[in-house]
Amino acid sequence: MANIQSLLDIMKQLRDPQTGCPWDCAQDFATIVPFTLEEAYEVVDTIERKAWQELPDELGDLLFQVVFYCQLGQEQGMFDFATVVERISDKLTRRHPHVFMSPNGLDVEEITNTQDLSQAWDKLKANERQQKQLHSALDDIPTALPALSRARKIQHRVAKVGFDWAELEPVVAKIHEEIDEVLVEVNKQPTDADYSKEKVQDEMGDLLFAVVNLARHLKVDPEQALRQANTKFERRFRGVEQYVADSGKAIEQHTLTELDRYWDQVKQHEKAN
Repeated sequence: MANIQSLLDIMKQLRDPQTGCPWDCAQDFATIVPFTLEEAYEVVDTIERKAWQELPDELGDLLFQVVFYCQLGQEQGMFDFATVVERISDKLTRRHPHVFMSPNGLDVEEITNTQDLSQAWDKLKANERQQKQLHSALDDIPTALPALSRARKIQHRVAKVGFDWAELEPVVAKIHEEIDEVLVEVNKQPTDADYSKEKVQDEMGDLLFAVVNLARHLKVDPEQALRQANTKFERRFRGVEQYVADSGKAIEQHTLTELDRYWDQVKQHEKAN
């Protein structure tokens, strides 16, 4: 059975300046980042498709990214794989005092339900931010997160310190307010003194942020919801294309009314099945 050491040895050999792979030898921390993101999304895609037979391969690709970073860190004398394992092991133990005997100032006996766990987690995270000399609740949110995920993370953090609506009504009202503000900018004429495409983009950003807030209040992951919507639209549009192909006319020769009718037929077929 293969073990992690064999993978570490393969990575070391790939990076060998004399006998390694030229491509692997040419990489650095920055150049690997796009591949890391791609592999992470491929894992997500595999899980959402329930392609369980493919998942070990995709997880292996993602693990290889971690091993690659560790090899780079070892070569530069900064850290190695053992350091990474030690750090995550310490963190997991520290953040789960109700499981491991490492209370860190928390009364483990008080943790009896998920609400207690959430409060304990918040206290641990606050302590960690203080130790890192992070003063804002937003200080350690990665800027490289996908925009929808980062918006949700920002909103979650500020909600933890009380900056949030308790009811759903003002959350929805804010979306309507932002839609109105988008339309104000959109309806301006290019000749208007205060017309600006940047303002349209700015208002659209506010609208998207407000929609993410609604998703958060509904306990919906906006990134996942949009991925599912993309998949559904793609599936249905491919169905429209099939109707177009059966008609014998090019899609450009169809009116929007005809295409809408195909779209409705695809939806009805999905509901029937």
